[in-house]
Amino acid sequence: MSTLTYVKDARRLVIKIGSALLVDEAGGKLHQMWLDALCDDVAAAHGRGQEVLIVTSGAIAIGRGPLGMIGRKLRLEEKQAAAATGQMRLTQAYQSSLDRHGITVAQVLVTLDDTENRRRYLNARNTLETLLRLRAVPVINENDTVATTEIRFGDNDRLAARVTQMVSADTCVLLSDIDGLYTADPRGNPDAILVPEIREITPEIEAMAGVAAGDGSGGHGSGGMVTKIMAAKICVGAGCRMAIAPGKPMRPLKALEEGGRCSWFLPSAEPRAARKRWIAGSVQTLGVIVVDDGAVNALNGGKSLLPAGVLDVQGDFERGDAVEVRSLDGRAIGKGLSAYAADDMRAIKGRKSEDIENILGFRGRSEIIHRDDLVIGS
Repeated sequence: MSTLTYVKDARRLVIKIGSALLVDEAGGKLHQMWLDALCDDVAAAHGRGQEVLIVTSGAIAIGRGPLGMIGRKLRLEEKQAAAATGQMRLTQAYQSSLDRHGITVAQVLVTLDDTENRRRYLNARNTLETLLRLRAVPVINENDTVATTEIRFGDNDRLAARVTQMVSADTCVLLSDIDGLYTADPRGNPDAILVPEIREITPEIEAMAGVAAGDGSGGHGSGGMVTKIMAAKICVGAGCRMAIAPGKPMRPLKALEEGGRCSWFLPSAEPRAARKRWIAGSVQTLGVIVVDDGAVNALNGGKSLLPAGVLDVQGDFERGDAVEVRSLDGRAIGKGLSAYAADDMRAIKGRKSEDIENILGFRGRSEIIHRDDLVIGS
């Protein structure tokens, strides 16, 4: 695949937007014309059938003005107050701009805990998957109103990478005020060379990031080139390609589609393959599910595991934990992430999917283990 098609061919696209691009540093005013142009790009991608998620900074920067806090350093509680004020304005700005194209925006606020706590992670992932299925554009930001130092990402580069990992996106674009990774800081070294494609994040690449930190480390921004390399590690580990691209031009995604300068970090595996590799090799199983012969045939044919095919549930596990799938004669069939806790699974085993709500009192997933969360022969 040519780099020219990476954005256009993306199935699921995450776009990260920094404060320095979105907000005027001196007065805290939104760059409305730039946002409208960006949303034109988002609408074009949406119109091609792509699923788009936006990770945005800017709530604190926009909220400073209405609270009379322009031009001075803020304490933690003042930042949280500014975020509470600015987040509403920020989301309204995205909704107003995308509403011109008939696109619905959904606000999603997360903290670092939400991506590391298994239950919260699953809840966030399910919410985002549902929004994408309903053709909404999630606008995601860190929940600065409640996050403290120990539960903050600290920058939205890593938040964008975690979201990319969470939803198994295949493309992530970090829009920046620099056009990629250079061999040295291009602002002070005329011999600095842009690195257009990175297939492995080596110590040499990390060293470049240490000196090429020419990205919004002052003013409203909190992320530099080092955080972008950290984000790239997360993305490529999840099988997703990631670009560091200039965001200042109008229609920055269109410019990227037309071959604009940037740095692409390329993975060795696709998102689904990377996810299944992670399930197979890195996740400890906490239980066993015994299935009938019909289920074994269905699983070997690439289907999901339904409750009707479950004969027995062993162990004590929660929703999202890894379990081993075995046949009635004890053969290991595969390994996957359970959509239900052990007790709930015991209650619905052998039953039809449409009976789940009546039995459990809530409407969960139709599958015990979805095929995307299942590795056969592990």
